[in-house]
Order: sequence, then structure tokens, then C-alpha cells
Amino acid sequence: MKNNYLFLLLLFSFQCFAQTDSLTIQNSNHFQTAGRVIKNSILSVPGDFTEMGHTISSDWKRTAIYAGGIVGLIATDKITTGFLHDHIEPSVDYSLPRIDVIKTKIDWAQGNNAYMLYPILGLYAGSLVANHEKGQTVAVNAVKAITYSYVISHLALKTIFARNRPQRRIHDNNPAVAPWTKDNWDFGNYHPVYFQSIADGTGFPSFHATFYFSVAKVFQMEYNNYWIPYTIATGVFLADIQGHNHWVSDLLVGGLVGTIIGKSVVNSSRKQIAKNNGTAVIENPKKFRMNKQLVPQITSSMVGFHFTGSF
Repeated sequence: MKNNYLFLLLLFSFQCFAQTDSLTIQNSNHFQTAGRVIKNSILSVPGDFTEMGHTISSDWKRTAIYAGGIVGLIATDKITTGFLHDHIEPSVDYSLPRIDVIKTKIDWAQGNNAYMLYPILGLYAGSLVANHEKGQTVAVNAVKAITYSYVISHLALKTIFARNRPQRRIHDNNPAVAPWTKDNWDFGNYHPVYFQSIADGTGFPSFHATFYFSVAKVFQMEYNNYWIPYTIATGVFLADIQGHNHWVSDLLVGGLVGTIIGKSVVNSSRKQIAKNNGTAVIENPKKFRMNKQLVPQITSSMVGFHFTGSF
């Protein structure tokens, strides 16, 4: 019963967004509305990656500052991660009851992840019944953000950087036992693409941080509310915090990647909807513009990103 109350509370929190958003009169039936949402979601996929590429390349100075900051975080990881293990984790010691009644082999649908996934499914189901297009759009965008988080963070970046996870406790005299390490520069432990959660060489970045904060960013932008989505994402993320087994830089970079993903999905969705409604902004034909796309590529022989630009 306690689990049900917690789930209903989370579902109510997400549904509150829809109540704060102005509802437009729906002239379409349920099937037309649902079909339009799915169609827009599919058509906006190329734009999703264009937005991601634009976020990175629109201001190279800002990108360079962020890159330098990430290197700085990695350089200080022994200090920050040691402090996390010794002082923060013992103080943040709580667990959430399991609510994952839908049994699946997909890792990101199990355990605490259900506290993020189930409210999204509930929002979509409720919006589908109510013929509420905005709610359906938000839920679909959130699912897209989760999917991109898995592909970009878990499949691509973890395989590219192949960083080992930190040994507990970092500052004691006991030697590290593989696949754990005390070396904060322990990258390049290359391995095949892992579709499941495996400790070997999968530290950077944190998939859970990417997942949770991509969803939080979608809800924050769609409903112009920071408090509810980020409070829920942070609360779920900190539950069973020792289970993450990450360097501090892994967590922060994961959150940054998730923010970029969530922002890109929402911006792309809005542009696609505006285009379909005939209200898209007309670009100045005399102004030089390059459309950029950053697309992850995963094959049996390589994992990487494919960057394309069109004039």
C-alpha cells in the first residue's frame, strides 16, 4: 500500500504540470490527436540531433570552457569522490520501495528508474484518454530523451571513453581490485558495446544522471517549472546513492549531457509543431547558415559520432 501511495504522489506531481498549462479546445478526435503527436515525434528526430549539434557548436568559446571544466573535474576526482564516499553518502542513506511491477530485462525500467518512467507512462495514458495533446507531446518527448540518453551516454560515450569506476574507499591503503580503480585517469579500458549494466570500463558518464536530468529538462521546459521535475529527479537519483559507483565528474557530465538532450528534444519538437502549423520562422535567405547534426553510430566494428553539416 505504501508503494502505491508513493507512486500516486509522483503521478500526481507530473499531472499537476498539465493543470498549470493552458488547455486549447480540441477539434480532433482521440485518434487524430494521438496520430499527430506520434507523427510530429518521428518527423522531429533529425531536428533532435541538429539541435544537439547546434548546442555544442553554436558557441565554441562556451564549449571550450565547459570542456576545460570537465578536465578540471576529472583532475580533482580523487578529492571530490573521496569526500563523496566518506561524508556525503553516509549522510544520504535512504531507499525507495520498489514499484516496478512491469517486469522486463531492460535495466532503465527497473528499480528506482520506475519512479521516473511510470509517471511518464501515466501522463501519456491520462492525456490519451483526455485527448490532451500537450500532455501526450510531453510524455513522448520524455521517452525520446530517455532513449537518446541510453544510446548516447550508455552505448556510445561509455564505450568511447571506457573509464573504470572508482574503488571504495579511495583514500585507504588497500589496493584496487579490477574492474575498480583508484586512478582518476583510468580511461581507455576498451570493451565491446555493453547493452546491460556492467562495471567494467563503464564509468564515464553516468547513464542514470543523463537519464534523470534529460527527463527533468523536458518537463522543466514544457511546463516552465524547475522545482517539481528537478526535485523528483534529484530525490530518485540520491536514493541508494552508493549503487551508482561513479566518480563525481561522471555524475556531473552525465547531468550536462542529459540537459543538452532534454533541451534539444523540446526545441526540435516545438519547431516541428510550428512548421506543421505554418508558423515556423522564415530564415533570411541572404544569411549564411549551416545546419549541423551530431548522430551516434554504433556498429560491430566501431562506436562513435557522425557529424554532418549542410549549407
